[in-house]
Amino acid sequence: MKRRAHRIPHSAARRKLTAASLTLCAALIMTACGSTDGKKHETTGQPLPPAPSPTASDTTEPKETAKKEAIATYQAYWQEMEKLYGDPTGKSAHLDQYAASAALKNAEADAKSTHARGLINTGDVAVNDLTVTTVDPSGKVANATISSCLDISQWQTVDAKTRKPVSLPDNRLTKYLIVSTVERYPEGWRVTRDDPQGKSC
Repeated sequence: MKRRAHRIPHSAARRKLTAASLTLCAALIMTACGSTDGKKHETTGQPLPPAPSPTASDTTEPKETAKKEAIATYQAYWQEMEKLYGDPTGKSAHLDQYAASAALKNAEADAKSTHARGLINTGDVAVNDLTVTTVDPSGKVANATISSCLDISQWQTVDAKTRKPVSLPDNRLTKYLIVSTVERYPEGWRVTRDDPQGKSC
């Protein structure tokens, strides 16, 4: 046997709805009166609420920004390296915009030695498995350490005049692990050190 739903008389339902509406309006009015905006503090002289404490995203953002900037510099660094070794005059490259210290000095010296032998490098350098292993954006000198697999198999050493490939040792590594240091200078991030690990990757 089906039970009939209990029905509240229309007048009673209306009274309950009216009472509920009044209660809700009263609650909203109390909330509005209790709110504290800037104007309220100025007129009452009450102190402003304390600033929120730093969240996890606030503290990690500088590190993430540093990582992105260091990676962008490192990738641009290798693009300029291609230009430096590919131009016998070395004038088309601006490696000093992306490198400094030992990295810049060693690259320029090696490229100059290559060009003095009548050789250049053509093709592309591939930077694979690029990983920021450490980053310190707030130290005396902001820095990051980057590990990558450098692939120079398509970066050929050729005669500058004939463009014919030169003979190179068969056992040389064309894909190897390299660890680089990137530091933030007043002018921007710079690769300051390259350390090939002598390991294939």
